[in-house]
Parts: sequence; structure tokens; C-alpha cells
Amino acid sequence: MTKMAPVGLDRYRSIISEWDEFLAACDRPLPTDLRTNTLRIRPEDLRVRFAHCGIALEPFAWEPTFFRTAQPVGATLEHWAGLFYLQEITQSIPVAALDPQPGELVLDLCAAPGGKTTDIAARMQNRGRLVANEPNGRRQQALLANVNRVGTWNVAISEYRGQDFPLGGGFDRVLVDAPCSAEGTLRKESSLRNGASPSAIRRLARIQEMLVLRGFDLLRVGGRLVYSTCTFAPEENEAIVAHLLECRRARVVRLALPFPCASGLTSWNHLRYPEEVAGCARIYPHHLDSGGGFVARIERLA
Repeated sequence: MTKMAPVGLDRYRSIISEWDEFLAACDRPLPTDLRTNTLRIRPEDLRVRFAHCGIALEPFAWEPTFFRTAQPVGATLEHWAGLFYLQEITQSIPVAALDPQPGELVLDLCAAPGGKTTDIAARMQNRGRLVANEPNGRRQQALLANVNRVGTWNVAISEYRGQDFPLGGGFDRVLVDAPCSAEGTLRKESSLRNGASPSAIRRLARIQEMLVLRGFDLLRVGGRLVYSTCTFAPEENEAIVAHLLECRRARVVRLALPFPCASGLTSWNHLRYPEEVAGCARIYPHHLDSGGGFVARIERLA
């Protein structure tokens, strides 16, 4: 028998083809995933170290720095020493799409608590310059603690409102992992089981429009922007990308991910989005038995 969807999530029934699988995944406990901090240890060495403690780590074939485990690891010495970062596998996708390189100038515009910031720093091998921006003082403390714990030294922390970040940076790459209604985190946030309110979605979409434009304006010509959220709402995802395409000389670079996922929507509630928005990716909880999210990779044209 088909499960009944929570009221707020039922609005997505028409766009999620594997509806029953989606609902079943939403009802399951969230697995524990972790990312190896390659600044301090190799993935295989971390796996062996945990095996000696009787903790099994199962690797992801397409993302070798990530593991999944059935045992609690947050209170281990390895975590305290910064050998790994507890992070859902879905959260690796925006940084993989950004593909930061050693020696580049990179901006994480909405950085706290630091999971993606520290992933970027590791992929840059602590070489180049990475600006992690977070305007909220309390969240800054979490960001700073995580940056220090994993041993990054190419990170500078700034505290601007994202939409007011000073222009003229000429960044090679910018990540805008925007504040959102976070429906994709419903497996660990019971308050989101009925979806986000329409008023919250509208309010956040206005902020996201400003953030994505500012992030794009901070790129050098030919630079790469990744816009990502952890929500299902098209108003916060495809609509924001469409807004950027309308306002700036930008193009969507199609994402080809190494696992099943859904394409970006080109229509929603009688609205049409540019066809190239289909090159974005929607990740639902049943795709990776993880959280949900949206990822768009965008290039700044001359």
C-alpha cells in the first residue's frame, strides 16, 4: 500500500517519479557518513585504524574519501584529532562540482559550520587562498572550531552578509551553499517532516536571489559558481538559477553525477524555466540513502 505523504511534501509528488521509494527513505533513520580529512590521513589508513578498534567503515566507490558506518564515531579520538569530518555523502556533491584546485582563489560565501569549507581546503591541499564567509557570530565560532580542528591554514574567515560581500575579488570559484528551508534534512530534523511553510520559502528565495547574484559578480570571467541547497522547493532551486540566467551573462554547465539522480526542472506550477536548467541536479533521500539537495554548476561568460 502506498504511504501517505506528509502534507507539505505532497506538493512534490508530481516531480518525484520514485514517489514510494522517496517516502520510504524519508522514514528511515539517517546513516552515519564521514569524510576523511586528507590533510591529516589517507582514507585507507583511517579505515585500518578504525578496524583495529572494531569499527567497520564501508567506502563509496565513486567518492573514495567518504565512508559509511553503522557505529557511533563522533566521540572518538580520531574525530577530536581532526582525522575526519562527520558529513552526509550528499554534502560532498557541491564541492565536487566546484572542483577547487591548489593555488586558486576560492570563496565559500555561506560557510558555517564548515563542512564544505574544510572539504574545499583539503581538495586545495592547503594551497592557494580560501575565504570562508559567515556573518553570524555564533555560527562563526563553529566554523572557526572546525577549521582549526582539521588543520587548515589557507582559510581566512570574513563576516559580511553574503549579499553585501565586497565586490572586486576576482575569485576563480565561488560556492553559494545558500540558507534554505532545509526540507532535505527532514530525516534528522523532525520539525521538517511536514515540509516548509510557503512564507518561509518565499522569504528565503528573496535572500537566495541576492546571494547568487553577488556570488556570480565576485567571479572572474570564466570562473565557476556552484549554487546549492538542501531543500526540494523549486522556488529556492531552479527559480534562483533562472533568475541568475536572466540577470547575468551566465551558463549552466551540465552535471554528470556517478549515481542515479534527477535533472533540474524546466517547469513548475505553470512557470517555465530555461531549458539549460535541466543540467542541474536534484538529489533525493532515496538516491544515496542520505539527505536531499540541489546543485547547479554555472560559468561566468565574457
